[in-house]
Amino acid sequence: MWHFSNNLRLDNKDINSIEEMFDLFCKGVSIYGPFWDHVLDYWKQSIENPNKVLFLMYEEMKEKPKIQLKRLAEFLECQFSTEEENCGIVDELLKMCSFKNLSNLEGNANEKLSTGEGNKMFFRKGEIGDWKNYFTVEIREKLNRITEQKFHGSGLKFLYT
Repeated sequence: MWHFSNNLRLDNKDINSIEEMFDLFCKGVSIYGPFWDHVLDYWKQSIENPNKVLFLMYEEMKEKPKIQLKRLAEFLECQFSTEEENCGIVDELLKMCSFKNLSNLEGNANEKLSTGEGNKMFFRKGEIGDWKNYFTVEIREKLNRITEQKFHGSGLKFLYT
């Protein structure tokens, strides 16, 4: 979010430090409202309405993409047949939907917004764990405390380790 919001500033003035943005984030100030409330609402809906809401975590999609793609296909009632799996359709879909492929599509790589900014600004690394290059130990510990507090009793676990 820090990278994204700073990239949106057209004049590159008044760039927020990661500490400033983190403080706002912890107070629930963000484009989409309090992060934890937003995530927890979807988590609860996925439990109460599993046929209507599928809760996916980016880390799980990156770690086991084939399993998560099959979960998504099943949720959409478009399961892959054994024949489709054996002929490589799942692998081909994963390649087509990969971060590398999507971020390099013509419209994403070269098109511009009406402000003149490139669509490329919406793509960064597509990796998990890059936050470790920016967060101090204090930030990580505070984030874990708040996350544990906000998700307590929900069954949803997410720690920054």
